Amino acid sequence: MNTTKSSNMGMKKSRMPARLDYFQSGSGLILGLFMWGHMLMVSSILVSKDFMYSVTKFFEGSFLFEGGAPILVSGFAFFIFVVFIVHAFLGMRKLPANYKQYKVIKETSSTLNHEDTKLWFIQAFTGFAMFFLGSIHIYIIMTNPDQIGPYASADRIWSGWMWPLFILLLLAVEFHGTIGLYRLCVKWGWFDGEDPRKTRKTLKKVKNYLTWFFLILGFTTLGAYMKIGYDHRHNVGERYVPSTAMVYQIDKVEVA
Repeated sequence: MNTTKSSNMGMKKSRMPARLDYFQSGSGLILGLFMWGHMLMVSSILVSKDFMYSVTKFFEGSFLFEGGAPILVSGFAFFIFVVFIVHAFLGMRKLPANYKQYKVIKETSSTLNHEDTKLWFIQAFTGFAMFFLGSIHIYIIMTNPDQIGPYASADRIWSGWMWPLFILLLLAVEFHGTIGLYRLCVKWGWFDGEDPRKTRKTLKKVKNYLTWFFLILGFTTLGAYMKIGYDHRHNVGERYVPSTAMVYQIDKVEVA
């Protein structure tokens, strides 16, 4: 009896892979939601420079600290960077360890012609690209929190020649993020109804709509920053002054 019990205990599978899956899913969900929120925030430039400036100051805590505290942006960027690195390393567990394994997965995928497996390949490729592209972007924001604004951001994109990186990063983020959130829903059955197959088809449509929506929004936003940066190329380093502040300064001069 003791021998059987010991044998069963020896055969007991580790729960660590399952726990790591939870951490990977949780970190992916945080990053996916952050991606959408970040895109909506930076797209505020499409409303106006003043609106983008106001949004920037809000995240710097201007409602608590006069003029804002850019260090808050650094702190949040550091948190996202940690989650980003953790998620990347957890995701690497499931990547092929060598070319032979990759070839087997590729051949199996081609034989089965399974769409979700193809999505996994896209997610793996874009995730690998994001590890480098995203790290650069987050590090710049983390170390230069005071260089965010209509002019500062546009100058970095245009005069700083960051726009090629942002094009690649935008493509990688939107495909990786929407595929990842779709696979999370399928994996954990968050929206499963009476007919899981029908639900999966609906989720794929939602995924496609979201991908196109954020790609269009992202490239439109990037184009706006490039246009501002191009127009402002001769005054790189100049800080943006919102129109309300300009009016206030003019009034002060007239009174004086």
